[in-house]
Amino acid sequence: MYKDHFGLHESPFRITPHTGRFFAGAKRGAVLEALCFAIAHDEGIIRVTGEVGTGKTMLCRMLLEQLPADIQTLYIANPSLSPQQLLETLADDLGLPQEADTALLRRIEKALIALHAQGKKVVAIIDEAHAMPRESLEQIRLLSNLETSTHKLLQIVLFGQPELNALLAEPTMRSLRERITQSFELEPMQQNELAAYLDFRLRAAGYKGPELFSKATLGPLMRASRGLTRRINILADKALLAAFADNTHTLSLKHIHAAMHDAQFAPLGQGMRRIGLAAGGITLAALLIGLGIWGQKPPTSRTEATSGATTGASLPTAVQSSPPAASSSPTASQPTPQLSPLAQTILEQTRTRLATTPGEHFFIELRSAPVANAQSLESLITAVHTRLRADRLQLYLSHNPATPRLHVLYGPFANEASAQKIRGYLPTWARSPEISIRRYTSLD
Repeated sequence: MYKDHFGLHESPFRITPHTGRFFAGAKRGAVLEALCFAIAHDEGIIRVTGEVGTGKTMLCRMLLEQLPADIQTLYIANPSLSPQQLLETLADDLGLPQEADTALLRRIEKALIALHAQGKKVVAIIDEAHAMPRESLEQIRLLSNLETSTHKLLQIVLFGQPELNALLAEPTMRSLRERITQSFELEPMQQNELAAYLDFRLRAAGYKGPELFSKATLGPLMRASRGLTRRINILADKALLAAFADNTHTLSLKHIHAAMHDAQFAPLGQGMRRIGLAAGGITLAALLIGLGIWGQKPPTSRTEATSGATTGASLPTAVQSSPPAASSSPTASQPTPQLSPLAQTILEQTRTRLATTPGEHFFIELRSAPVANAQSLESLITAVHTRLRADRLQLYLSHNPATPRLHVLYGPFANEASAQKIRGYLPTWARSPEISIRRYTSLD
């Protein structure tokens, strides 16, 4: 919404990792170079840890791009795999045919030996490794044992939150821990690096004017973000939106405070004047309502587009069958959800698509809410529509008269495996631990 106002050709502070916008400052570039060197010359397991929002996924994507052509990468984005599923995923990435056998590890070893004979190194990069089951981490240890008489056949890089360190510190993890030869930690950004980061992202998005973020705004922005890249992006984006709403090209403390109030990462610090709703959240909400994006009222808690919290009841964890889409429209006894024009259009398009396309459809269910509270999903709907693939955003209205719900879906996908794979690539704000894969069946 503010791109033309500031002379931008794209949103400068998107939280979806974009390798073309990688900031090499704050030691990120140095860590990337060290990782590339370690993978090319080392033979142990490498660990990379960092707090939520420090840029681990961006670094991981950059690593995938920067490694030379003679290094084949196996990328695992979904760590919640059993030992068998882990082996099956690696086998699939290696191009091995799917076979129901108990010698999968041996077949993987043979494939790695063949690649080694061709002069290729293989590295398995595992994102969100702190969420791996202990049994799967033990499988990682066994994989690290694959070797020729002189070389390891598989290099392994574990990306994870600090919880990974605690997990590896457990006595039962000693054998795996001793195989880690290199450890890197992504630290939060420092205030003297913040100005350079903000300016870098703005210039990369096409901004050509003077610095937007003055020294006076950096302190509050640093305290609110705690130096975490994702929080910085969210706050900077909201601050630009607040300045756009004020029809000004000069960012002030008022706009930073408005962004902080809207994001609600933490209570306002001492010495900061509490900004009233008229200057903060309502300014942003009124702007969005006026443009028909946020429905009839703003979220009453943390903005869903930047939160992993589930709205409404917990989502099921298994694949579920839903009623046929041909009867998916709400019955006369159901309340009609109050939705923005955008959401209403998506709801109708989904209903038509499911009713006219026979067969099974697999979707990633991002979130759901009771129909009476459907407006609480508006900000998530807007974020998915603008930041991910709009053609894959679907809204489904369940027709259970007792508990009608509005479901925010992403898809469709041909099968459950495809949906699971894409689920691992979704940005953190779009997914939560309770996220599920749902199967909807249309009438033939």
